[in-house]
Amino acid sequence: MTVIDPETQAPTWAPEAEEDEDTEDMPLSTRLSIADALTLGNATCGFMAVYFTTTGVLIPHLTGNEDGGMARHSAATAVMLMLLASVFDLFDGLVARKLRSSAMGAELDNLSDLISFGLAPAYFVLVWGMVADGAHQRVSAVAAIVVLLAVVLRLARFSCVTLRDGVFQGMPSPFGALTVVSVVLLGLPFIPTLLAIVGVAWLMVSRVEYPKPRGRLAVAMLSWIVTSMGLLAAWAFEAPGGELLLQTACSLQLVMGAVIPLFATARRVNAFRDNRREARAAQIP
Repeated sequence: MTVIDPETQAPTWAPEAEEDEDTEDMPLSTRLSIADALTLGNATCGFMAVYFTTTGVLIPHLTGNEDGGMARHSAATAVMLMLLASVFDLFDGLVARKLRSSAMGAELDNLSDLISFGLAPAYFVLVWGMVADGAHQRVSAVAAIVVLLAVVLRLARFSCVTLRDGVFQGMPSPFGALTVVSVVLLGLPFIPTLLAIVGVAWLMVSRVEYPKPRGRLAVAMLSWIVTSMGLLAAWAFEAPGGELLLQTACSLQLVMGAVIPLFATARRVNAFRDNRREARAAQIP
């Protein structure tokens, strides 16, 4: 008759049971979906935007090997990558709604947005303050921090505040990042540029409502992104009229940032009026 010592036998079986449970649970929580892959593409584009801003704009300036063409090409590439990141951000939500998203989807989206639409544009502002004529590096650093913190606060608020369907509270971070970059590319004097950057950061954390890009608005946004990429390419390769076209596009970006909330406000006012009319009609005997 064999006697089994519980003190020696139990530990050899208990860990195996725990490992089996872990191996069953891990794939469910860490398996990536198609939407998650798009989200990771968003993060990659944001990181590469920082890379091109550093290697093509900042390092040549610090080493005295400035080449206007190379700096222009690298700056345009960095902005194109931010635009591409916004495309990934647009489609990962659409794919997640049509197919499925993993348990990590929301967290991955916030972390990727922080890289592409927080760190990348803030770093772009910081480098602008170091290389632009008439700019003040320390003040630009403060503006960059303001942009970064605005995106951090916005993403944190988005995770814990429930809003009515169809609207964002505050300028969406992808739109805000592209607006900040547009302000820099306009080449305005330092003080107006600084005030505009801070103004965009304020809009991102404000209570101003922006419509969510769905349906026709999503198509219009995607078309605008593709057009902006083409204008950046024309500017980078010094095509005839490329700089004028880019400045026009940047100006339109700023105008849209100010005008688009009016559509959400008008829609809300019209809905309020319709509800009042229905309430009055219901009270009439």
